[in-house]
Amino acid sequence: MPNNSIFRQKSISNVLKQSEDSHGSGLVKILGVRDLTSFGIAAIIGAGIFSTIGRASFEGGPAVSLLFVFVSIACIFTALCYAQFASMVPVSGSAYTYAYVSFGEIFAWIIGWALILEYAVSNMVVAISWSEYFVSMLEGFGIHFPDYLTFDYGTAHKAFLANQDGKAVGGDLAAAQAYEHAPIIAGIKFLIDLPAGVITMLVTSLVYIGIKESRTASNFLVVLKLVVIFLVISVGAFYVKPENWSPFAPNGAKGVLGGVASVFFAFIGFDSISTTAEECKNPQRDLPRAMIYCLVICAVLYVCITLVLTGMVNYTELKVDDPLAYVFQKINLDFMAGVISVSAVVAITSALLVYQMGQPRIWMSMSRDGLLWKKFSDIHPKYKTPSFATIITGIVVAVPSLFLDMGFFVDLTSVGTFFAFILVCGGVLYLDYKGMSKDAKFKIPYLNGQYLVGGLLIIALAYSVSQGFFFSEISDKPLLVVFWLVWGALAVMAFKFKFSMLPVLGILTNLYLMTELGITNWTIFIIWLAIGLVIYFSYGYKHSKLSK
Repeated sequence: MPNNSIFRQKSISNVLKQSEDSHGSGLVKILGVRDLTSFGIAAIIGAGIFSTIGRASFEGGPAVSLLFVFVSIACIFTALCYAQFASMVPVSGSAYTYAYVSFGEIFAWIIGWALILEYAVSNMVVAISWSEYFVSMLEGFGIHFPDYLTFDYGTAHKAFLANQDGKAVGGDLAAAQAYEHAPIIAGIKFLIDLPAGVITMLVTSLVYIGIKESRTASNFLVVLKLVVIFLVISVGAFYVKPENWSPFAPNGAKGVLGGVASVFFAFIGFDSISTTAEECKNPQRDLPRAMIYCLVICAVLYVCITLVLTGMVNYTELKVDDPLAYVFQKINLDFMAGVISVSAVVAITSALLVYQMGQPRIWMSMSRDGLLWKKFSDIHPKYKTPSFATIITGIVVAVPSLFLDMGFFVDLTSVGTFFAFILVCGGVLYLDYKGMSKDAKFKIPYLNGQYLVGGLLIIALAYSVSQGFFFSEISDKPLLVVFWLVWGALAVMAFKFKFSMLPVLGILTNLYLMTELGITNWTIFIIWLAIGLVIYFSYGYKHSKLSK
């Protein structure tokens, strides 16, 4: 590819050499498969299980447990593709680096830019969730934190208006009271989520100090988190009322799939494992194992916890940001609610820690390639961490988490992630076709999709038309047209090139989930993408190391 093309690609040998050249003042290799699995669990079982699972259950009822199964299957297809890439290109950068090798610079930039949004937004959700549990924990000890320092203005104002109309439910009542009691400064109610901002800066300080300290803290916090979850499942199971599972899907498939953003947000953490590749002792062996281990463990735990939650109380009561503590308070097990609140404060910190580690390493990789300013690739001489990038990450996450709503952030996090996952799955197909993955230390099990992809397309289309919802679905969700066209194109290419089935399934499941996202997700992503392209063409394109 000409060096003036936006599709110029990095060779795998070039990526590996660049990584080796940077190790003189670079990162320290100390992570094993247990540490990586722990990081994955830390990221996946974070705010998702302690917080957003409540909102998803409120929308979809008990059937959200099936959505967790569906999303986890989609993630396993994707994780296998990540694992193959990680065994071939064991460097920091995650999907950004993989896209650079397979599709070229412009796609790498888009993915890197999307991942910046994903990690920042994910951590804002985690920080806000941490704040909810922290305040709940203090209440358990009889300490009242001022309401107006625990809610953002938008959430409190919306809850106040709902309460005026008699429509406030669950956590909205507390937010409405916070709005009423908030002091007025310059004619405006003063409300900020102070604990969310403070914990972000504290965790950023730990990540700045070093990977070894971060690893030790993460391993301890994950063990604690798993103990609490097993306790919740085993105790909660005795209080399940089967009648709460009826109706199983009160709002139908639309209600269940409406929780896609919340549920998928819970699983994107496995991507963060690949950002630590250069700090692994044996990345080509350990990264693939860790990704698969953590996904299987987390999928089982999510399904169990969803069934227990929706069995203990009616799904309509779960529109709260601390659902695990809430359900035990409802059945007067205040001791358990207290244990969960204390544990969640500690355990959610581990998710915050892993995301704060991942974000700077993506910036570092983009900076090394010349696409971002050189300062982002600075490695601290003593702590061996990307110092400047870590500080900027702390500021970018802490400031918005003080002022903005969790629901707003959950809506932002998924489009770019789905896009990254689709490109990683497509990248594996491309490298297999080019014969570049023959020496990979880990390869996705090959299942010939030559006839299967087209056969499944015919069956899916026939079923959709026969049931009468093919045209109605497309009118409701125009993006489904893209889904069916992509499936058709993949069927043709699979027949011609004998594509492996699993990466194709990864592309299709992620693309279908993309069609379920709302207009807000797409609007914000397109605006973010436009900003990113302006930066790329004004700076990255000219300073790219491939252009020289």
